[in-house]
Amino acid sequence: MKPSINPVKNGPLKVEGVTEIHRNGQSQAVDGPLFLCRCGQSENKPFCDGSHSRVGFDDSRPDNPDDERLTFKQARLTVYENVAICCHAGNCPKGKPDQWDLADVGAMINIVRSCPSGALSYALDDIEHRDVEREAKLIVDDLSPIKVEGAIELRNTTWGDGASQEHYALCTCGHSKMKPFCDGSHDAL
Repeated sequence: MKPSINPVKNGPLKVEGVTEIHRNGQSQAVDGPLFLCRCGQSENKPFCDGSHSRVGFDDSRPDNPDDERLTFKQARLTVYENVAICCHAGNCPKGKPDQWDLADVGAMINIVRSCPSGALSYALDDIEHRDVEREAKLIVDDLSPIKVEGAIELRNTTWGDGASQEHYALCTCGHSKMKPFCDGSHDAL
């Protein structure tokens, strides 16, 4: 079965076809489907314990004016960013890409490639490099967004403008305005 994630309406993320997860730095074998919390209230994080029903979790997503792909070009390098799906992992320099030193092409490409949310991509000489080919990997740390790599299919979802479908970060606090994607709202909690 091809690995997939399906956000259950007003409920958990149902993960199928994944044989292991990476949790708190350790690999953990998985047998059968997983149900991962996205309301932020489970006592068994990152796993769902049904708290979404008790707290009335609502996974609706209103229109977000920040859901747009911005373009920052300097010489040979163009950096694209959608701040609405940035999970605030802390891999980027401070400020917007127009304040970064885009002249250091190698360093900028490494920064973009280290973005776990898929909010950043780049073009070199006008040829876009959005995704890399990686093995399917699900990284679940108890107090941070779920990080997905390797094009695990995310079903029944409206993607952010310009978002990567090869790697992305999913909300686990329940407060994102871009559900099921993380938008960094956990920083304010």
